This record gives sequence, C-alpha cells and structure tokens, in this order.
Amino acid sequence: MKPPCGSQRARRGPAIVHDGLVVVGSADIVAYLERISPAPALHPADTAAWVHARAWERCADTAIDPILINLSYWTWAERDDRMPEGMLAAAQRDLDAVYAAIERDLEGRAFVSGDAISIADVALFPHLTATKAFGVGYDVARFPRVHAWLKRLRAHPVFARDLERVKGFLAEFVSGDAHERKKIFWRGDRIEWVLANGFHRWFEHEIASDRVLWPGFGVPGPRA
Repeated sequence: MKPPCGSQRARRGPAIVHDGLVVVGSADIVAYLERISPAPALHPADTAAWVHARAWERCADTAIDPILINLSYWTWAERDDRMPEGMLAAAQRDLDAVYAAIERDLEGRAFVSGDAISIADVALFPHLTATKAFGVGYDVARFPRVHAWLKRLRAHPVFARDLERVKGFLAEFVSGDAHERKKIFWRGDRIEWVLANGFHRWFEHEIASDRVLWPGFGVPGPRA
C-alpha cells in the first residue's frame, strides 16, 4: 500500500530518478524498469494474460487502494471523530468481491494471471497483506487459494523484503513527526468510493473543516 498522506499540494508519489529521468507513479515506474531491463518481465508475454494482469494492476491501484487508504485515516491521522457508520461493512463487502475474483483466477494457477509472478501479484500483494490490520481480512475457509497464494508470495525473498521495508516505514511514520497528520490528501478514486457508498455528508464536513489536501493540476514536465 502507498504511504497514506501527502505533505504538499502537488505531491503524488511514488517516484524514482534514474539517469536524469523522473518517473512518477507505480505503474509507470514498473513499465520503465521493464523497458530498461526487460528480464525478468512482470508483464506476461501471452496477450490474454497481459490484459488480465493489467486489469488486476488497475484494480489494485484504483479500487482496492482507495478502500484501504480511506479506512486508514482513523489509525494515523489526528482526528476527534469515529469512522462513519457502515464504512467498514461497505469495505468488507467490496473486498469480499475482490477475494472471490482472485480465488476464481487462482484455480489451476500458481499465480493470479498464470504460472509465473506478474504485475498482478506485485500490485495486489501489498494491499491484501494490509487488509487484516484494518479489520477487512479474508475468510481462510472461504478463500483457501487466496490464503495459499499469499503464503507463497510471503516466502519469496523479494516480497519478504518488501514487507520488511513497509514495517520500517510504518515504525518511522508512527514515531516521527515528518508527515502531515491533520489534513488528508485526496484523489479522485478515493473520493469516488466515499461518495458511491453514501458518505457524502461526512466528506462535505471534511471539506468544511479544512481537513482536505487536493492534488495539484498534473501536467508533464519537459522532455529530458
């Protein structure tokens, strides 16, 4: 999962700088790294598998991430309210649909889009390892393939190192004071989920209370 806040108006991490090029956004970073170092590829060579993996990457970034980020506000932000009634239930309902779809796609496969790790697994892993902490985990009996798949990924050294980095970031985030905690950085898909589930009054109150940070207007910089 991406860090839960942005301290500046136009901040939209993550980003990398390589050979003088600034690449912003998880999907673009992965595509760039694969372009300069094609093997091992995270985007499947098979066309149908490529489309499937990209769809799951998009789902992780624009559907799952907003749910978990929205739930996280009551764990790190400085707030004097409680989570709106029904928000946790709405999140569990939507994530159960995600678990069911992954369970379906894992039938006969070791990984979500095939027999090799792809961008689908990479995109889904950090989100789904965080769901239990927010009270919206999966039922192991109902989704045994999901459970076995996550265990396989946790045993992989790259994913294991990623979990350790996340733990380090969270420890620093909780104990430090370098991050904005009073105002929340919002983007379109996070707002959309809130409004689609009927929490518009709560969001209007967030705006009126000056607890909202908006992203800047994003236009590309000059070509390097």
